[in-house]
Amino acid sequence: MHAKQRRVVRVVTLVVALFAIVLGVLPYGLPEIFISEDQRASLANFFGQESLHSPVNPERASQPSTHTNNWAVLLCTSKFWFNYRHMANTLGMYRTVKRLGVPDSHIILMLAEDAACNARNPFPGSVWPSMNKDLDLYGDDVQVDYRGYEVTVPNFLRLLTGRVPAHIPRSKRLNTDERSNIFLYMTGHGGNGFLKFQDSEEVSAMDLGKTRS
Repeated sequence: MHAKQRRVVRVVTLVVALFAIVLGVLPYGLPEIFISEDQRASLANFFGQESLHSPVNPERASQPSTHTNNWAVLLCTSKFWFNYRHMANTLGMYRTVKRLGVPDSHIILMLAEDAACNARNPFPGSVWPSMNKDLDLYGDDVQVDYRGYEVTVPNFLRLLTGRVPAHIPRSKRLNTDERSNIFLYMTGHGGNGFLKFQDSEEVSAMDLGKTRS
């Protein structure tokens, strides 16, 4: 490669790197470019904050929040090692909601597969979001509430409706009230209007809709 070609390659690489950095920083420095004022107001209200990085409508911000607490239900319905990504996605969301201030006592974590302890895992006790292995999503501070064959459609629906058996401990219940916010994250295999549970059963959009009644 000639010296001129090498210079061109270096310049192009530098431009691409700067562009990537700008795209990575802008959402934090100027969130209004990426989300609307209404969306910012909704997020701020959900988490009981007055603003997210930049101020929202003063009239809305002055209105007191009506919700009492935040909860999260994080569900991975996939079993088997080849669905590693689904567990990693759920654990990534688990760490995200904890970072946003939701304590473990208000998080229900449901994992159909324990990839960290799978015999095929070359890094026992760890789950990584990428090949770079820059963040162990499992670590030593993950509290799994439902695991393996506990992750079923009946258990999931009972959790959402509060109709769990009397012997179920408080740590496996949604101890919410009428003003609680519940963030629901589900990942796995499915299709239009349904999500599979461990390749043996499925929950439908209609089933989920009924939990709100």
